Amino acid sequence: MSLISVNGLTFGYDGSADIIFENVSFSADTDWRLGFIGRNGKGKTTFLRLLLGEYEYSGSISASVRFRYFPYRVTDEMREKCAADFIGELRPDCEDWRVICELSLLGEDADILYRKFGLLSLGQRTKILLAVLFAGDNEFLLIDEPTNHLDSTAREKVKEYLARKSGFILVSHDRDLLDACTDHVLVLNKQSIEVQNGNFSSWWENKERADKFARAQNEKHSKEIRKLKQAAKRASDWADKNERTKIGYDPIKENDRSISTRSIIGAKTKKMQSRVSNIEKRIGREIEEKEGLLSDIEEIRDLKLTALPHHRNVLVNVRGFGLRYADAETPVLDDVTFELRQGDRIALVGGNGCGKSTLIRRILKSTGADMPAETLEHGVCETASGLIVSYVDQDTSGLCGNLPDFCDGRGIDRTLFCTILRQLGLEREQFVKDIAELSEGQKKKVLISASLCTPAHLYIWDEPLNYIDVFSRMQLEALLLGCAPTMLFVEHDARFRDAVATKTVML
Repeated sequence: MSLISVNGLTFGYDGSADIIFENVSFSADTDWRLGFIGRNGKGKTTFLRLLLGEYEYSGSISASVRFRYFPYRVTDEMREKCAADFIGELRPDCEDWRVICELSLLGEDADILYRKFGLLSLGQRTKILLAVLFAGDNEFLLIDEPTNHLDSTAREKVKEYLARKSGFILVSHDRDLLDACTDHVLVLNKQSIEVQNGNFSSWWENKERADKFARAQNEKHSKEIRKLKQAAKRASDWADKNERTKIGYDPIKENDRSISTRSIIGAKTKKMQSRVSNIEKRIGREIEEKEGLLSDIEEIRDLKLTALPHHRNVLVNVRGFGLRYADAETPVLDDVTFELRQGDRIALVGGNGCGKSTLIRRILKSTGADMPAETLEHGVCETASGLIVSYVDQDTSGLCGNLPDFCDGRGIDRTLFCTILRQLGLEREQFVKDIAELSEGQKKKVLISASLCTPAHLYIWDEPLNYIDVFSRMQLEALLLGCAPTMLFVEHDARFRDAVATKTVML
């Protein structure tokens, strides 16, 4: 057992006014399974890079173990090879037999090491890279969002695997994964950083309790400050009024006044002014105690969308539908049947490569969108006439340019768009950046905000939560349950899907 110790860590990117970390200190045990939680753009991946020594910083980071980062960078050249031919490039000290042992724990046979890497499913690729990652000793592993784009089956395997391991930091926004695989959490709050025993759910329960107490204390101090300010104003007004009576008086009303009266009035005024001074000191102490009480509270703000009614009840009709790409021998989809009616929120469920995104693109084609490749079809896939669709793509790679141009290009109200981005936790400093410079989670929030700004009959979201932080996931859950739009979506976060979907279609 040994410690990772961080003391006075301060870091900001060159040329940027943003300070990512300022005077951060904490320690962690290298045997822990540490869940790393925080809003998008708060610096989780940056912190992992700092542990690896990739950036210069102020302060100190000390550890008696080596750090190793996941995911490995796999080049296009590597994708054309089998994994057995390039795992030595990823990790020079890696032995094949250890990788094979780890793969068996992940429920995979050794033969996937000898198949072309680019032809493997996303789940199989992730499992190979995780097996390589854990095929070593005396290392503390930095695992950055391992389940993005993985289907539910692959996620479950990765979850079971990590639950048997120790000695890692896991960056993830999947609440089920964090609950199953972690015994401590490292949390990047709005203004502070904390380490706490337990998993996500225990931390969230403690946080809600602490936030409730902080709000109550804040209200208590606010009331006391208001009362003290009123008392100070009354005493100050009385002192001023009393002081004005020192000079000039009515000899009829004050016939007993003597030359010593002025000194008596002055003494009373001085005593009252002293009282005002003491009240002001108490106000200062109350304000000081009030400061910072709400600094780390994450407000899960209510979001809105405008769902349009349609004159038809059935918006999408799919009957016995099959689809095959012209250059492929086997169909992507076969005998798919379902109806999407107004008010339905249908989740498309199935493994990677089963055709969920293909079906979405085919439905979008019925509303005028382009289909990227020539296809052969049979059966029925039709949409209601005049259907307006608001779409969130799973791919963010093409996003670039500034936010005003993005809004103008999509005909979106800029004020509403920026308001939603702020409600999803994006800081105003990010609004002036090129979208390509934002984190993956922030890019996804740009697409989701654009969708929420678009009044539509049907909302189609393809894996909207990849890279999205847990706080925003809760916001979106509350939005969809409250506004109840008609939706067709793909999402592998089981907790979100189970909460939101009214129906599921298994492909």
